[in-house]
Amino acid sequence: MSKIHEGYLLIADITGYTRYLSDSELEHAQDTLTALLELLVENTRSPLVISRLAGDAVISYGLRENFFLGQTFIEKIEGTYAAFRKALERLVLNNTCRCNACANISNLDLKFFVHYGTFGIQHISDHDELVGSDINLLHRLLKNSVTEKMGLGAYALYTESAIQQLNVEDLVEGMTHHSETYEHVGEVKVYVQDMHPVWERMRSASAIEFPTNRLLDQSEVHINLPPERVWDFIIQPQFRNTLIGSDRMEITNRASGRIAPNSVYQCYHGDKVIPQTILEWQPFERMITREVPAILPSLRVLVEYRLDPVDGGTKLTKSVAEMTGPLLHRIVLVLMSPFFSRFGRRMMEQFAREIEQVARAQGEMQNDIAGITETEIRHAAAASLNLIGDAQE
Repeated sequence: MSKIHEGYLLIADITGYTRYLSDSELEHAQDTLTALLELLVENTRSPLVISRLAGDAVISYGLRENFFLGQTFIEKIEGTYAAFRKALERLVLNNTCRCNACANISNLDLKFFVHYGTFGIQHISDHDELVGSDINLLHRLLKNSVTEKMGLGAYALYTESAIQQLNVEDLVEGMTHHSETYEHVGEVKVYVQDMHPVWERMRSASAIEFPTNRLLDQSEVHINLPPERVWDFIIQPQFRNTLIGSDRMEITNRASGRIAPNSVYQCYHGDKVIPQTILEWQPFERMITREVPAILPSLRVLVEYRLDPVDGGTKLTKSVAEMTGPLLHRIVLVLMSPFFSRFGRRMMEQFAREIEQVARAQGEMQNDIAGITETEIRHAAAASLNLIGDAQE
């Protein structure tokens, strides 16, 4: 009997898949679907673990004791959708073939289904098979009335239990409260997020040009965790305290419950309150803040926190640039920069050790991306093609 676990369940399901295959030349369709499945696999990282591929879908899970913050998880899903839409655009723009498979690429889209519950994990051959009534419920949610009633082609559906466990009740303002009823289950309350506005927002977002030609300091550290996990720690006040050397920290000016541009980390250094105002927020990639040096509160500096994936983890780079304020105080800060630089590097190294230790203590599971090979992805796509072919005969 498999051990019973408690945690999060996710299905990323390609929309329009069956119709796309029915109207397409199967050889080119397989190439397209393989590329899209590879993208979904690449975007499913620790603490999410891939259970298996199911033709047009990637099924994954994450255990309660070492999961993302609620906002981080929602932004991970949003980021995956944006990556999927960018991939579709590239496939369309770079395509010169006139077959139906290539012409119909733009009709594909993506849906997400998120639930929280209990489940067993049975190790079968080359994958983890998830079992239990909550797994059955998640699969039943794939058949719903969302498109019929709301007209949505791409969406993220969260069950009420997932929203409550993620503790993101303040973040559902842009979602639609909905319910589905199933035989032997009854009413299931869900929240539905339309993904098209997410894509439009992320596609049109402008990036701040960080003044690298006016750097005051730059330091980096290697962390043995993927960028998603490092980001999840770096935005939490209790760990951010270590990174910048403050006593405690609070977050103010959230946007609809989210940390976002114009939110402020209020950092306490003894009896001094030093604000860090977020100017740019690119989850899992970079954050730019306008900060006040604790020793010279008359000054303002720009600080970039950049996360780059590297072999075995993440390179976190902190860059400080562009002072504004009284000239004398700017000169003093430049003269003191070697001291601040050494202090900053110590804090970054301590931050890296701390979050790696926390991850180990939580039993962090590294998702073995290498275990899902390109061959297996192509086989999953081919299996779906065979099913469609059989249905057409």
